[in-house]
Amino acid sequence: MLDKALPLGSTIGILGDGQLGRMLSQAASRLGFKVVTFGPDAGSPAAQVSLASKVAAYTDEAVLARLAESCDVITFEFENVPAASLDFLTGKGAVVAPSSKALRITQDRVLEKSFAREAGIGTVDFYEINSLEDLQGALEKSGLPALLKTRREGYDGKGQVWIKSLEEAPAAYDSLNGRPSILESKASFTREISVVAARGWNGEIKTFPIGENHHVGGILSTTLAPAQVSEAVTAKAHEIARKVLEGLDYVGVLAVELFVLPGDALLLNEIAPRVHNSGHWTQDGCLCDQFEQHIRAVTGWPLGDTSARCTVEMTNLLGPDILEWPTLAAEPQSRLYVYGKDEPRPGRKMGHINRIKA
Repeated sequence: MLDKALPLGSTIGILGDGQLGRMLSQAASRLGFKVVTFGPDAGSPAAQVSLASKVAAYTDEAVLARLAESCDVITFEFENVPAASLDFLTGKGAVVAPSSKALRITQDRVLEKSFAREAGIGTVDFYEINSLEDLQGALEKSGLPALLKTRREGYDGKGQVWIKSLEEAPAAYDSLNGRPSILESKASFTREISVVAARGWNGEIKTFPIGENHHVGGILSTTLAPAQVSEAVTAKAHEIARKVLEGLDYVGVLAVELFVLPGDALLLNEIAPRVHNSGHWTQDGCLCDQFEQHIRAVTGWPLGDTSARCTVEMTNLLGPDILEWPTLAAEPQSRLYVYGKDEPRPGRKMGHINRIKA
């Protein structure tokens, strides 16, 4: 761990080379840090804006060892980095945040929901699935429809399938290629919200205002923040974030996605151990955005002000949406963020736009 703040000019390593790594690198550079990214893609979004990049598989121990030697702290931008790679870096004497423990729990949906239950946080009913027989037995308990997901990886609607009848079970199980999975009961929620929060090495916690999220086809389409939610919902959401941060001994920024039920009860949907799509609004809505906050947290700096300056609607730009950049760039009271990806495939996140509402 860090016992004092890193000085200006220190080097931060980022495992992952996508758009989140890009925006983390930009935030770090503005604060006077040097950034080295590590990922499998040459010319990646993060590499384009960083001092240096190492192109290799996340399991390449020779490159990991060089990263450990050259960086003052190492973090990651997405949860599909192998936890074993973080263990290797720690074993080489590197300071890593968040920890491999936090990553290992949050990258496995069964472990994640089990952790939440143990921390006193409500979730939908869930069942571990390792065979078709497991699935058929779980469906008799869960009720229908129910959602079958892979335990690991899978995002933006990938690696999951709704099951509406018992007869659909074999095809659903086969569609995930027999991978270890989780079956989740359906939540009867009124809205989906998320809370982005940070914790420093000294245990200091700060939470951003709540965002309300709308998904299309399993992919986040828009986030409106601060959301119009009651003080009770805000307090409950912030308390859940605190329990997650402290229970994982977490250092850095994370997002907790929540279902709001009738009567304002909350259920945890997922934990994202990283800066999050639903926190992009903070780039224009807060003095300290989520990317700067993560850099501050992992480098031992004081956490920044999370209060909202205005209401912002963030919209993801998927695939060919980015081709409308001339029109988007001309919108008043808006800021356009482009990720530097070269192929606007359908469903691929190419950028986002923040529209100031008030």
